[in-house]
Amino acid sequence: MAAQDFNDLLAFVAVARERSFTKAAAKLGVVQSTLSHTIKRLESQMGLRLLTRTTRSVGLTEAGERLQQSVAPRIEEIERDIAALMSLRDKPSGTIRITLADHALEKAVWPKLAPVLTKYPDIKVEFNVDTAFRNIVEDGFDAGVRLGESVEKDMIAVRIGPDWRLVAVASPAYLKEHPKPKHPQDLLKHVCIKRRAAAGGHYVWEFAKNGPDLRVRVEGQLTFNDSRAMIEAAVKGFGIAYLPEDMVTPHVRSGELVIVLDDWSPKFDGYYIYYPTSRQNSAAFKVIVDALRYNEARRKRG
Repeated sequence: MAAQDFNDLLAFVAVARERSFTKAAAKLGVVQSTLSHTIKRLESQMGLRLLTRTTRSVGLTEAGERLQQSVAPRIEEIERDIAALMSLRDKPSGTIRITLADHALEKAVWPKLAPVLTKYPDIKVEFNVDTAFRNIVEDGFDAGVRLGESVEKDMIAVRIGPDWRLVAVASPAYLKEHPKPKHPQDLLKHVCIKRRAAAGGHYVWEFAKNGPDLRVRVEGQLTFNDSRAMIEAAVKGFGIAYLPEDMVTPHVRSGELVIVLDDWSPKFDGYYIYYPTSRQNSAAFKVIVDALRYNEARRKRG
């Protein structure tokens, strides 16, 4: 059916509902003469008289009655479906897929999202925990979370957390058997708990103190790609681990771990949620971004 024919049917159904050209024209937002011409064109194309007109009323012929009974329910169904779709613009719902590292999930994302998601049961979030730098467009993600320095320039990036440090930690039992390192190069003489990098190699530990950055390629018995497993191994005395400070703070306070090379620990940019500039953001996605948005002033007051 041509678009014009469909529009003519819509016009007919409006007149049939209202039994008035004046009221139907007002609802459709057209002048009465245009509506009258549309109905005449439809009758001409079908070769049937659909309406009976008097100076006071508009009625349906037998053909018009049958056409209304056939067409009107289908048009009403289409109208309901469109109304339901349009409501999605304002109702936060749907699935949001996010790729991020375990530290970002635990410290920058989940604590903020958990209380918000309870208010929006129709929002579903799929977290893909991965240290790799994924192409979020090609891999079908709605957004990614990475350090500010790692976000591609053609993305929209919203800061969601403060700067943070990596710190080297070891158990008191390990340090009792091994001299505490005083310089990052001393780590070459220690057993270290390594992290598997996204590209397949091992993460090279980075340090900084009053000068150029220093990188140390450590060695050890264990390699993980999960921060919690590294913490557990360090607590059990398997060596020195290099981990986000906010993840090991409880263990440092309890005495299970000790920070070494504290004055060499560098700061890193905070996490950002990023997404393509061309993305049409749904109501659900806006809820996610607003919940994660970092507020420095609010953090200081807290």
